[in-house]
Amino acid sequence: MVTLVDEAGQAIGYEDKATVHHAATPLHLAFSSYVFDDRGRVLLTQRAFSKRTWPGVWTNSCCGHPLPGETLESAVRRRLSDELGLVPTAMDLMLPAFRYRAEMPDGIVENELCPVFRVVCEGEPVANPAEVAAYEWVEWRDVAVRPELSPWCLLQLSELSTLGPLPAEWPIADPAALPAAAR
Repeated sequence: MVTLVDEAGQAIGYEDKATVHHAATPLHLAFSSYVFDDRGRVLLTQRAFSKRTWPGVWTNSCCGHPLPGETLESAVRRRLSDELGLVPTAMDLMLPAFRYRAEMPDGIVENELCPVFRVVCEGEPVANPAEVAAYEWVEWRDVAVRPELSPWCLLQLSELSTLGPLPAEWPIADPAALPAAAR
């Protein structure tokens, strides 16, 4: 289930994730995360080729949808474990009100209110093949020059770049700036 939200970020209901993504996808709550290792590299992932939305596309480390009643932080932890076998040692909110809409060539739309997190994890990922086809650790300065990234990742990179050149020094966002459905 995903949480449907109105233009003000208020929860207005729930819909089955399997049926919510189509040509008229309603605005719903999601999250994105960028995982960094102890060397400051960021983890990029290639979405599994069996995914309904953006199969095989390279993107940020992990994205997903919180379950009804689940905090965003819990959702990030759950999806990192499920998709990559990773456990965060640190997690910070970076972009509390990020929102995007993107349409695939086949007409399927993503329409998400999608707060963005910086996460630190230790160890190597163990990719779940149903979620992740491949992964790569990349120097942060080299991420923005990759044109094959997902539409939401490119938009997030543009906003994250305004926080400064060093991800470890980005200012942590105020959780009060999260949409109401995410608080």
